[in-house]
Amino acid sequence: MTTAKKTTPRRKTTSKPEPARCPDCDGKGEITETVQVGGRRKRLTDDQQAALCMTCWGSGEAPTD
Repeated sequence: MTTAKKTTPRRKTTSKPEPARCPDCDGKGEITETVQVGGRRKRLTDDQQAALCMTCWGSGEAPTD
């Protein structure tokens, strides 16, 4: 005669929720800035360069303040 096999309940995963993404850089930590050329007038060109996001300081997480 065989006895009924008891199953153990599964544990729930208690992982931390992901932090909210920065609204300015969409969680990437970098944004694109237009390149300025010239001495006084600072003409804008069609070129762009990568820059650090000033809202999240490159972390990609939304500020909590």
